[in-house]
Amino acid sequence: MGRDFRPMEKITVSSLAKINLGLEVGQRREDGYHQLTTLFQTVDLKDCLTFELRPGGEILLAGNRADVPWDESNLIYRAALLLRKASGRGPGVKITVDKTIPPGRGLAGGSSNAAVTLLALNRLWGLHFSQEQLHCLASSLGADVPFFLHGGLCLGQGKGERLQPLPELPPAWVLLVVPDFPVSTTLVYQEFDRRQGFLTSTGKESKIMEFLEHKNFLKFKHLRNDLEPVAFEIHPQLAEIKREMAAAGAELSLLSGSGSAVFGWFQELSLAQQAAGRLARDYQVWLVETVGRERYWQELGTGA
Repeated sequence: MGRDFRPMEKITVSSLAKINLGLEVGQRREDGYHQLTTLFQTVDLKDCLTFELRPGGEILLAGNRADVPWDESNLIYRAALLLRKASGRGPGVKITVDKTIPPGRGLAGGSSNAAVTLLALNRLWGLHFSQEQLHCLASSLGADVPFFLHGGLCLGQGKGERLQPLPELPPAWVLLVVPDFPVSTTLVYQEFDRRQGFLTSTGKESKIMEFLEHKNFLKFKHLRNDLEPVAFEIHPQLAEIKREMAAAGAELSLLSGSGSAVFGWFQELSLAQQAAGRLARDYQVWLVETVGRERYWQELGTGA
């Protein structure tokens, strides 16, 4: 994809959510992260971010949700500040967020926002940072942030920052079921470590690598999320959502990341719609499409 750095004053971009098509958790690293193997997939649930240059050097951030801090702790602000420090320049900017992706649900809305901020301001400020330079900055912001410099389907390893873009899977419908409570990623991993969960996890064969090696969709149905036993014990209703999704005909149903969102992967729209109708009685649901890499970059519209 060619890069276009035409001068401009304002840019509006989409910031998409992700799901994890499998999450295999290994040992805790010295930096506090865990060794992971995962498949990231972008889906068509998105926030909208508008970046507008303004006089002076101030970074202003505002958004539409009361449950999100619109201050210096926000990943968007941190990403903008990091890019300015790395480049040594960058005028003032006002960033306005129309947020749809619910925070704290394993859909990586904050990480997506941070990556999009790096891409958008790289263009708006005319910085000409390379993909490799942006990846380094993204990795310092969080484990999921680098993925959103790629989009589509990617194999993630290390803490999630070692990425391999993969050929796209056939288009599918994804039913996202989002309970009215977040799940603490820190708590889930702490409990995972307390149980020494990695001792059993690392002893298992990687279903993700097996699926990629054989390219057999039957293997797809056996992908797993190693955090589910812990998260389901803390919040038993998550397990019930997964059971309902499987009973409704989902080819795969998993917790996304550490939750609390649970997704179902459907090839047949009618089955997904029926499941959405039932689960919408008790939960917030979104029925969305998978988003491949080409469309992802069209959605971004940053010229990156």
